[in-house]
Amino acid sequence: MDALLDRLQEPRVLRIVDALISGEGEDQEFSLDDLQYVQDLGLINIKGLCIANPIYKEIIPRTLSYAKQNTITQETSWYQKEDGSLDMKKLLQSFTQFYRENSEVWLEKFAYKEAGPHLLLLAFLQRIINGGGTIHREYALGRKRVDLLITWRSQRFVIELKINRAKNSFSKDTLSLGLEQTASYMDKTGAREGHLVIFDRNTKKSWEEKIYHKKEQVEEKVIEVWGL
Repeated sequence: MDALLDRLQEPRVLRIVDALISGEGEDQEFSLDDLQYVQDLGLINIKGLCIANPIYKEIIPRTLSYAKQNTITQETSWYQKEDGSLDMKKLLQSFTQFYRENSEVWLEKFAYKEAGPHLLLLAFLQRIINGGGTIHREYALGRKRVDLLITWRSQRFVIELKINRAKNSFSKDTLSLGLEQTASYMDKTGAREGHLVIFDRNTKKSWEEKIYHKKEQVEEKVIEVWGL
């Protein structure tokens, strides 16, 4: 893990993997030499512009968020119902408050600036889900989204992550596309519960403007939307 972390801090590796984890960026933003270099390290596959293999897909975000995960004081039992099932809504409510209180300081410490919000949520989720569930991640360069499938016993949750970059106001396209993508991933995975988390990177907005929670419906699917 230490050797991998060293590689991930190399500037040309960092730029590509940062954009890849956040789903941002397009392949033309990176030189072919840099892409080939990162592929030669075994980290990515240029064809498809994605993480090279399922093991690295799991290990890379864990490695980048590991230090933060160990400093988060959360317990799995706080989010379990009496029957042992996971209360994902309660979990995301707690993350919303955690993000509000800690993100400005913690995101500044991340070398991975684009993927910072995603990594902070992953650290929070890993701290809790590791107590009895698994997190499956789907991301690739230029997708403008990150798909998470969380399994807990017989439960399956989809969490779709997106970034709003509208400078002056919230982009309705971000919400509508995010809802469509969340519903599609729920179909693909058979999950009955879906959540869309939208990180607003407009630093001029107050937290009161950024934070909201509402329900939206796409066909027969009810999706919880979390603005941060």
